[in-house]
Amino acid sequence: MSTQTAFIVLNRDTIDRFCERSIAAVVLAILVVGPLAFGGVGAIGFSVLQGLTIVAMLLWAVRLAAGQKQLLLWPPICRGVAAFALYAVGRYHFADIEWVAREEMIRVLVYAFLFFIIVNQVHRQQAMQIICITVVFLGMLIAAYALFQFVTHSNRVWNLEQSYGHRASGTYISPNHLGGFLEMALPLGISLALTGRIKPMMRIFLGYAVLVIMGGMVVTVSRGTWIAGMAGVTFLFGVLAFQRSFRWVSIGLFAVCLVAGVVLLPKNAALRLRTKALYSTGRLDDDARFTLWRPAVQLWHENPWWGVGPNHFDYRFRMYRPPAIQLQPDRVHNDFLNTLTDWGIVGALLVGGALTLLAWNARATWAAVRPPVKDLGGMRTSNKTAIVLGAGAGLIGLLCHSLVDFNMSIPANAILAVTLMALLSAHSRFASDNYWRRINAAMKVTMLLVLALGGIYLTWQEVRRGRETYWLEKAYQAKNFSAEQIVLLKRAIVAEPNNPHTAFAIGEAYRHESQEGGESYEGGEQLNYRDLAGKAMEWYARSMKLDRWNPSSWAGYGWCLDWLERKNESGQYFWKAEELDPNGYFTANQMGIHYMESGNPAAGRTWFDRSLRLQWNNNRIAESYLAIANRTLLEGATNDLASRLKLPAAKKE
Repeated sequence: MSTQTAFIVLNRDTIDRFCERSIAAVVLAILVVGPLAFGGVGAIGFSVLQGLTIVAMLLWAVRLAAGQKQLLLWPPICRGVAAFALYAVGRYHFADIEWVAREEMIRVLVYAFLFFIIVNQVHRQQAMQIICITVVFLGMLIAAYALFQFVTHSNRVWNLEQSYGHRASGTYISPNHLGGFLEMALPLGISLALTGRIKPMMRIFLGYAVLVIMGGMVVTVSRGTWIAGMAGVTFLFGVLAFQRSFRWVSIGLFAVCLVAGVVLLPKNAALRLRTKALYSTGRLDDDARFTLWRPAVQLWHENPWWGVGPNHFDYRFRMYRPPAIQLQPDRVHNDFLNTLTDWGIVGALLVGGALTLLAWNARATWAAVRPPVKDLGGMRTSNKTAIVLGAGAGLIGLLCHSLVDFNMSIPANAILAVTLMALLSAHSRFASDNYWRRINAAMKVTMLLVLALGGIYLTWQEVRRGRETYWLEKAYQAKNFSAEQIVLLKRAIVAEPNNPHTAFAIGEAYRHESQEGGESYEGGEQLNYRDLAGKAMEWYARSMKLDRWNPSSWAGYGWCLDWLERKNESGQYFWKAEELDPNGYFTANQMGIHYMESGNPAAGRTWFDRSLRLQWNNNRIAESYLAIANRTLLEGATNDLASRLKLPAAKKE
């Protein structure tokens, strides 16, 4: 071998090792940043996760281009993941609300790319062990923060406030979603502590971390978390009970956990209140979860095969809103039903097929990595056993919780679930060599092309969202409905022209300025209230075009017509708003105001009465206008009675 050839090979090996280690570090950063950034639910938090994913994709592409004689690990579930990712791209192009569907598609693509990266680039035992231990100790830290919140009665999450009162949420906004993270970390910690090939001191630390995580799950006061955590741990100990090396240890620890739960948990005051509230009204208190399922099924019936659209449930929910639910639910509070509603039968079958392939493959993998029989040296430990068992138990816990919540819609939890699936799938190489594919020239070109196109698209969307978020943040810091805020909102919609919320916000700002007569609209002295109302209508119309299911856009347009004395045209817009949200208290208020403006206080009073029946608490608009309607009707009746009686005028003294 010549010196030049040796130098090239050495450089390739150096690049390969650097990229491999860097990818593992990036994946680790994603797993840590997501839970600490409120679960990655905000635009900024998810943008960081998306940006790190793009870096990992770039490193994989470099490693792929520089390496020779490479292999691709392609277990059966990879087909299911790829199929759903392709379906998400196709379904996006036919969605009603483009912006909403695109954001959801981007999430699916990020998760899919992460899955393939972890399966193929983070499959060394040392890297997987570091990832699993990091997840467990991160869970311990977040659980400790939750315990602090619970003990100090704090409702602050970093610099924000959550409104769950006596329930702790750690670094998440919702306690339920903290529970979703911890119920995946708990079995992983137990499995590593019991069956992992680690040093005794690390085993002790892991045991301590498990106890703290269990405490964090308790103070979430989430019934779904308790049941899901119990299901995952029961599965873990149940599997170990059939392994001769760990049978009595697992049975003993499970008995200790069971006794501790029976003895200690009832002493928790918050737990007693939560349990008592289950049947305080004479029926199961499901926090309105079951009430949400019926609208979801009704929406699914509209388009059974393809669903109503990616992440469209919250936007389409109003039409089937039950009177008891006046807030927007965001998701169905059931990941399975949410998938069926948004993605249809085709999407649900693809997801179900992927999970079935994962379970089928996990069974074969377990046969290859399960702990060996006890010998003279005592229990034989294995990191492969610990990771496969812990990941499988964590996923089972999450699937149980998914029946009553939407943890898969929280990026940090979805990414952890995808990571556990990838780690579980990566171990399939110990079950069969048939899952390895040699990367030939055509396959390498195809993979590089997919990584390049995916990276370019995600980067473009990252920049686009970043610019929009920057201007939106500045707009929200400006004075409400001011000229400055309108300018900033317009810059945001230039960055992202298809966001219906921004278009609606601009319409609202112009409508407010028109209502004020244009006096507070700095720099717009030449504009009178009619001009401002016309501009508001333009933006309401744009909002309706981007999201035709938002009743507020239609009602806002109708309000402007009333304001411009075009009352003969406005009725159709208000009735359209009522059609889109027939059980919404705010829509009922807007209908009532319309009738008051039209000189029909009797009809207005009917709508305000309905609004108060739907939302009797903190409904000042209905209360104020109802008083005005009653007073107007009373004055009209009094004047009418006086004219009918023709009372004589009082004599002057």
